[in-house]
Amino acid sequence: MAGRSGVDDAVAAYLDHLTVERGAAVNTISSYRRDLRRYQEFLAGRGVTDLADVREDTVREFLVALRRGDPAAEVAPLADSSVARTLIAARGFHKFAAAEGLVSDDVAHAVRPPKAPRRLPKSLPVDDVLAILDAAGTSDGPRALRDRALLELLYSCGARISEVTSLDVDDIDVEHRAVVLRGKGGKERIVPVGRPALAAVDAYLVRGRPALVKKGTPALFLNIRGGRLSRQSAWQVLVDAADRAGITKDVSPHTLRHSFATHLLDGGADVRVVQELLGHSSVTTTQVYTLVTVTTMREVYATAHPRAR
Repeated sequence: MAGRSGVDDAVAAYLDHLTVERGAAVNTISSYRRDLRRYQEFLAGRGVTDLADVREDTVREFLVALRRGDPAAEVAPLADSSVARTLIAARGFHKFAAAEGLVSDDVAHAVRPPKAPRRLPKSLPVDDVLAILDAAGTSDGPRALRDRALLELLYSCGARISEVTSLDVDDIDVEHRAVVLRGKGGKERIVPVGRPALAAVDAYLVRGRPALVKKGTPALFLNIRGGRLSRQSAWQVLVDAADRAGITKDVSPHTLRHSFATHLLDGGADVRVVQELLGHSSVTTTQVYTLVTVTTMREVYATAHPRAR
């Protein structure tokens, strides 16, 4: 039979365990500490100071409180994603307490966090993407040529921003119209490149990059000091081009990636092919894009089919 243990002492022991034995990152520890502090305050508000006094119903009440908020105390309800994160922290804490013999049972193991709603990826219409690409290359200067080539590749390949900024010149295969991308975990994939993107890269290599390069570097995209262009700078290139194109929506490199996938599926591409192009390890990850195309299909059906209504 486990002895009695104070909630605060048990939380401190759990955070030490995450830090020392699990080697959790500083940001992770900070997040757990914040979420568990909310749990501690909930328990203290109910007069619970000993971990042995916590029951499964107590944890369920905590879940309800997170989702409901407390208008009297001006505490807003949390979004389902935040509720899930906070409850996961509490569940981990109780699992640790039971494993360490601080309590007899893991009272939180049966309490499940809410499923986060499946958010549709943000994508842009084709015309908006083309406007951004045109706005990137507004002159024939080295930076404008670089920016156009950068954005053309992002959209043409559906690449992550880190994959494009890490490209070397030799990663572009002009003969086979392909590029070697290095994704998460260093996993390489070969992705086809469209003619407009290749033309933009060629123009940059011939008339832009030589003016930027300061020393022998294999990097494809260079900053004004001759070093490899950073992800942050590449992001700013896109933001500036979207602003010049008059696109008022929030646009990020991932927006171009999502647009790439959505436009392919709208054009009839198989989801498994899109999976390979995006570098997703599971087709399930890619299938979220099909939600977008199903919505489009419903709209077309409702307006075009004579028996739709």
